[in-house]
Amino acid sequence: MAGEVSLGTSFRTFEEQDKILVGLSGGVDSSVCIQILKDQGFDVSTVFIRFSPASDSSVESARAVAKQFDVPFSVVDCSELFESKVIEPFCEAYCRGETPSPCVLCNPNVKFQILAETADRMGIRFIATGHYARVREEDGSFYVCRAASQERDQSYMLYGLSQEILQRLCLPVGEFEKPDIREMAREMGLVSADAPDSQEICFIPDGDYAAFIANRGLADKQGRFIGPNGEDFGPHKGVSHYTVGQRKGLNIAYGQPIFVRRILPNGDIQLALAGDEFYSGIRLRQAARSDGKALVPGEEYLVKIRSRALPAPCCVQAVDGDCVTLSFAQPLRAPAPGQSAVLYVDDRVVGGGVISDILE
Repeated sequence: MAGEVSLGTSFRTFEEQDKILVGLSGGVDSSVCIQILKDQGFDVSTVFIRFSPASDSSVESARAVAKQFDVPFSVVDCSELFESKVIEPFCEAYCRGETPSPCVLCNPNVKFQILAETADRMGIRFIATGHYARVREEDGSFYVCRAASQERDQSYMLYGLSQEILQRLCLPVGEFEKPDIREMAREMGLVSADAPDSQEICFIPDGDYAAFIANRGLADKQGRFIGPNGEDFGPHKGVSHYTVGQRKGLNIAYGQPIFVRRILPNGDIQLALAGDEFYSGIRLRQAARSDGKALVPGEEYLVKIRSRALPAPCCVQAVDGDCVTLSFAQPLRAPAPGQSAVLYVDDRVVGGGVISDILE
């Protein structure tokens, strides 16, 4: 296994930190999180956060885990907040031709806010989840850091967390590989040991986000496919069905692979041959550093333009309020407006923003 968990410099003596609240989903990661914290000496309570009706099937699984550990369990409904802060912006962004990340929206605005508020009501200082990431303090500021498991790392999804959340957050499974967590769960005889990994979009279990949006009666922007040489390939199904870099589902016979290069403001979709879906930079909105420091032109970072992308070198070219222009050291494939670009220094998440435009 990866070794003993380190709780970081914010966790000092058990007299100061004997209680902790775990956000329990019923899955294997948050379940093992309970045992790791108990082994460290914590008095653990758990809460299941109900985001939408799609969450209901997991309530009893989470309750069974809490019963197995003999720890307090409660359920908090945040479906109205989740609707306004995640589902509505998600649908609106897709209908504009963007590709939003619902977890990035949820974590700072719903999940961790509700977790912290629930802990406050219970008189509990510290909070924990089963995310594969770590938290570290440096020079008085707290940072999300990449997990020990590079394959499972979820630090990208947590870039928007505030200092107020980070200074009370523990992420114990971030010290382990996923097979280690599964093995620990089986050794403990947990009911969640073989639970499947969570869905990428929890409120759309079947993954058909375009149908989900259509069923809500939202107007999807229409337009036409524009070929690599300006050809008109006719109307498409609506911009919510496509994202930059997409190859499958275009239903266009061209004799060689073609990709979505850009979704234009008027709803047209510009197509490109393989190799032409690379860009030299991006513009960000809502850009900021997590430690409150300013982003400064000329600074160099590593950037991830999607959750599973490898970190790549970039440079800050311009800053205008919370709008930032980044240039890549080497062109990157298919940065998609609506996705987040997350900035790293070594393994530390230092900030990020939402991609608003892609630069050739």
